[in-house]
Amino acid sequence: MQYVLLFTGFALLIKGAGWLVDGASSIARRFNVSDLVIGLTVVAFGTSSPELFVNIIASLKGNTEIAIGNVLGSNIANTFLILGIASIIYPLTVGKGTVWKEIPLSLLAAIVLGILANDQLIDKREFSVLTRIDGLVFLSFFAVFMYYSVTIAKKIKGMEEYVPAKEHRFVKALLLIVFGLLGLTIGGQWIVDGAVYMALSFGMSQSLAGLTIVAIGTSLPELATSAVAAKKKNVEIAIGNVVGSNIFNIFFVLGISSVVKPLPFNMKSNIDVGVVILASLLLLACLFTGKKHSLDRWEGAIFVVLYTVYITYVIIRG
Repeated sequence: MQYVLLFTGFALLIKGAGWLVDGASSIARRFNVSDLVIGLTVVAFGTSSPELFVNIIASLKGNTEIAIGNVLGSNIANTFLILGIASIIYPLTVGKGTVWKEIPLSLLAAIVLGILANDQLIDKREFSVLTRIDGLVFLSFFAVFMYYSVTIAKKIKGMEEYVPAKEHRFVKALLLIVFGLLGLTIGGQWIVDGAVYMALSFGMSQSLAGLTIVAIGTSLPELATSAVAAKKKNVEIAIGNVVGSNIFNIFFVLGISSVVKPLPFNMKSNIDVGVVILASLLLLACLFTGKKHSLDRWEGAIFVVLYTVYITYVIIRG
């Protein structure tokens, strides 16, 4: 039954995110918010809401390894797996803004996480923890990122296609938001409980469960968005969705999670933080090899292989 609830939780989580985006987008239109801004705020929040709700529930339950593992695993899956698949579908040529601003910002997010989480290494403390102050630092960075996102909204082509076209009546829109939040909450609860049960059943760490099945499951909205965008040749959406999600996950999801409840940090997770940093560096490097400012199919294939190697490693590590 726990496994049934786990996978049902993923379905409910993704459906809930969809309802939330539909309802919030409809209400935003009533206040004359442009589709471009909705895409960069409401839709971006919707694709990252599964990670957010799973993390909040995991934090409240004290399952902090799942919370941190979910964010790290999602970011690694986003870059290596999702961008890899998207670039195999269609090579991703990106603009200068993504190359020189957004990808470096996602790299900065990973570095800031590595610094704030390593109290033992930097301050020689007895243990490391992401405190509420650290969470507020993350959220401050996130506010700057959102300001930047809104200012560049008009430069992104094709964003309107990913904003729900149907406009609902106000009451129905509110109900969609309510049911979306319920779906995210219940789905997140079942996922956390199922992941903990799985970890206990197979004798593996909660961190492993967070880095693998939970991370991949909560990254499904990003996979769907980027794969469809690549197929439609909306390359800016395909890569911007992933890079934006990586920034969102660290600055917003971990920020909110650690404000809700401080998150103890296992020093072994530094390897995973290192992989997140490596993934951003490799993505940046690939945009200067082969065709300039483009992630080619062969580079995407390498990313997928690297993700397979990483998952194999974390499973062996246990």
